Amino acid sequence: MAEDRNIYKIHDNGSLGEVQIADEVVAIIAGLAATEVEGVGSMAGNITNELVGKLGMKNLSKGVKVDVLEDVVCVDLALNIEYGYNILETSKRVQEKVKAAIENMTGLTVSDVNVRIASVELEKEGK
Repeated sequence: MAEDRNIYKIHDNGSLGEVQIADEVVAIIAGLAATEVEGVGSMAGNITNELVGKLGMKNLSKGVKVDVLEDVVCVDLALNIEYGYNILETSKRVQEKVKAAIENMTGLTVSDVNVRIASVELEKEGK
């Protein structure tokens, strides 16, 4: 819902105007970056890929909580990890990738990327 969205100013050029970003956009960036890491099966509570196209991009932020305070971002992620991957190594790669993606795309500073492993996926669909 629009009333639940927080919007943050990330740039203000007095002569041209300002750039604002919704916290949901930051959450989507985090979710996409996390799922690109090998060993991450999906975001916890996320819908299947077939439904993403039907229901839209908003669902990509499931499993992600973002708090922004004075241009500093704290991210909480809930992931489903694929069986056989080292949880600590995979989580560290997720933290690094999510931090880099948010900072590079928004200019905001990421203070924390907290990872919670919600479950282990035994097989990916289609394998």
